[in-house]
Amino acid sequence: MMNSGYRAHPEYRDHEKVVFVEDEGSGLRAVIAIHSTALGPAAGGCRVWRYENEENGLRDALRLSRGMTYKNAIAGLDLGGGKAVIMLGERQTKTDAMMLAFGRAVEELGGQYYTAEDVGVNIADMQLVYTQTRFVAGLSQGQYASGDPSPITARGVFEGIRVACSKVFGTPSLDGVRIAVQGIGNVGWSLCSLLSQSGAELIVTDVDAKRCDRAVEAFGAKPGSFERFHATDCDVYAPCALGGVLTRLSIPQIKAKIVAGAANNQLEREADADALHALGITYMPDFLINAGGILNVAAEIRQVGDPHWLDGKFASLVHRMGFVLDAAADQNISPNRVALDLAEEIIRRGRQI
Repeated sequence: MMNSGYRAHPEYRDHEKVVFVEDEGSGLRAVIAIHSTALGPAAGGCRVWRYENEENGLRDALRLSRGMTYKNAIAGLDLGGGKAVIMLGERQTKTDAMMLAFGRAVEELGGQYYTAEDVGVNIADMQLVYTQTRFVAGLSQGQYASGDPSPITARGVFEGIRVACSKVFGTPSLDGVRIAVQGIGNVGWSLCSLLSQSGAELIVTDVDAKRCDRAVEAFGAKPGSFERFHATDCDVYAPCALGGVLTRLSIPQIKAKIVAGAANNQLEREADADALHALGITYMPDFLINAGGILNVAAEIRQVGDPHWLDGKFASLVHRMGFVLDAAADQNISPNRVALDLAEEIIRRGRQI
């Protein structure tokens, strides 16, 4: 069902459509936000999370969908931006019935929005959703199935860290570079593996202490303070959990010279990117550095049969990371400003076609 009240929300930015979904039988409560279809159908994952209230769930959906618009644009994809959040109640857990009901809601949008995995959602969930709608990606079966996007997302973040280190430290080598990885989910774990293989010294934290213990054992990592991880003494701070970690309070405490991680919406406010720049901290825009996964998903959505397409798109993405950092240095502004301007220009051109 529609709810026009979202237009008054402070995170509303000319979103094309916001759908509030309720299914009494399964207990599903969800928000599907479509920010833009200027470049093509909206694409973005489905997140399952326990929010304090519906307001927070709506906020997440609005911010994440807008981020997907920029991510898909700057990745050179003919896709718009959308996102879904499933809001769990205090005693609720994710169920098959819930995912099936969500699939029916996606189907009702008639192809305006393609869904895929995000936090709290796995391939098995997407297979369930697929029984109700074809507007889904990240599947494990089928001619164009792309599977879990986490490994290629991690690969993009890894390459982004190397690009940033090359600009800041004068070399892309990560040997001996101290990197603090916050969040060791699917993407964070894959990233730690790549970083460890490249000789980086890892410091890790996660809300799940057992994940931390496994990373310490697998990668020779050191455990960090969960509460003040942003203030870890390191060269690179890599937020790979939930967003909103870069704030007016946390930024002055950051010791790293580079912030480059997989989390979406790392900035509490866009102005926080300028605060990082003012302190001499190089921030890799999250919607740029973590765009590897959407390339994988896009190949499935668009049913790309060319085996070289993904490699070409990925190489272009890494090149764009270097371009953004160089342009930011030339203009003495935050890389986030450069990346936003670039994405918005791509979207404007798309609307004129």
